[in-house]
Amino acid sequence: MLLSNREDKMAAFFDKLKEGFSGGSAQGDYSDDYVEITPTANRPSAKVIVRSFVIEDFADIKPALDAIREGYTIALINIKPLKDKDLVELKRSINKLKKTCDAIEGDIAGVGEDIVVVTPSFAQIYRSAGQTPITVADSSTKY
Repeated sequence: MLLSNREDKMAAFFDKLKEGFSGGSAQGDYSDDYVEITPTANRPSAKVIVRSFVIEDFADIKPALDAIREGYTIALINIKPLKDKDLVELKRSINKLKKTCDAIEGDIAGVGEDIVVVTPSFAQIYRSAGQTPITVADSSTKY
């Protein structure tokens, strides 16, 4: 008797399941035992944000690092104010950006002398044949 009761419940469950997939509902609305699941196709996909930052001090690097770590931000970082102010802090900031970029498997490159671009792992910065990656070996290095 116990076995036939389970079989009846299982049969009823599978009937409701079939009705749900076919779109029909002979027994009306679903009971509280069911949870509606929204397919991922209806969700909006994550968007990439291109965001600019200005670094005037080493502490100003934190918002840029936080945005980069989220994984959906391409950061355009103006380093001119810090470059004009303190080259040691600039090197420290660039090294911090490079370490974060390595950690997230992103890409980093200088654009001109005053802008650094940092991308997440799914984006790559185009470099011409003669262009080299950013280095901070000495104070005469151009960014």
